Amino acid sequence: MKRALVKLLGNEKGQLFRISLFSLVISLIVGSFILILIGKNPLSAYGNLLQGSGLLPKFSYAGRQNMFTDFMSFLDALTPMIFASLAVSVALKCGLFNIGVSGMMLAAGFAASVTVGMSGLAAPVAKPLVIIIGIVVGGLVGGLIGWLKYRFNLNEVVSAIMLNYTLMYIITFFINSFFVDPVSRQSTPISDASRLTLVGVRTMGLKFDIPLAFPLAIISAILIKFMMDRTITGFEIKAVGLSRKAAEYAGISIRDNIIKTMVISGALAGMAGVTFFCGYAGSIQPGVVPGMGFNAIAVSLLGNSDPIGCIFSSFLITILSKGAIYLSSQQGVDIEIADLITAVILIFAACSEFIRMYVTRAAAEIKQAEGEH
Repeated sequence: MKRALVKLLGNEKGQLFRISLFSLVISLIVGSFILILIGKNPLSAYGNLLQGSGLLPKFSYAGRQNMFTDFMSFLDALTPMIFASLAVSVALKCGLFNIGVSGMMLAAGFAASVTVGMSGLAAPVAKPLVIIIGIVVGGLVGGLIGWLKYRFNLNEVVSAIMLNYTLMYIITFFINSFFVDPVSRQSTPISDASRLTLVGVRTMGLKFDIPLAFPLAIISAILIKFMMDRTITGFEIKAVGLSRKAAEYAGISIRDNIIKTMVISGALAGMAGVTFFCGYAGSIQPGVVPGMGFNAIAVSLLGNSDPIGCIFSSFLITILSKGAIYLSSQQGVDIEIADLITAVILIFAACSEFIRMYVTRAAAEIKQAEGEH
């Protein structure tokens, strides 16, 4: 068993991709067993996930809806997930664990909503301002975490978690006190002019949503990939992440790179916030931090913390989240079953690094045993 695993995953060339694919296959197999145990056909269930995401046609549609409209809604949900996973990925490259993406999303979304989203600004001005505010607010929160990390050696996980809940309670107070919608009990919906999703577009007999920031998410991933692989900034960030002592000995500023990394990570999380709250959702639910910020950690790990890998892993997890309701309705099971399958995949995604370490150690043991013989 050990030799087979080493033979399958031991070659360093393309190892990270194969391990991610291996983790995904195992998680789908485990999910299939769960479905079989409750008397459901796994192939049919996974097909329902694809149908609910607009990747396969459904048997029937409501008026003005078809596979294309479902797919556009899928892209709308995918956009903030890509930004959130990129935020985690950048931090991981510097050896930092950004668990504060949810708080950064909330802060950026709230700031953009109350300053621009509830104003009467025209679309050509409002939409760019929403993006700028999201980047600035997210970057400031991320920079604060980075500064606390370097100045006081305050663990970024602790400070990020505390900020998540501090921001949630502060924003909840302001929403309930000044910006609550009496019907939905959420924040006052933002104006269509400032929203990053064109909602209810009617053409060719269809009615669908257009996520304006989706191309920006893809471009951001490409730019982050270029920065990490081709620039001095990326080299320094990765050097600090690999060994701070060695980086410092080489003359690389640990302080500057920790703060710089968290500012970039926060800016990406801010973009996730405005594309979610000022795009996909259109309002903020008080008393709740977006779970997407936590899911982004496993999504980033599944994508090997690689910006391009984050696009594909975000695609996968969004299929599960968007298709869950349709799976539940078609299979006649509680939606928690779909959430359970998602959780299984996320758990195995988080084990990717452990699998890599196990395979590396097993390969060394086999090589040593063969040398002794």
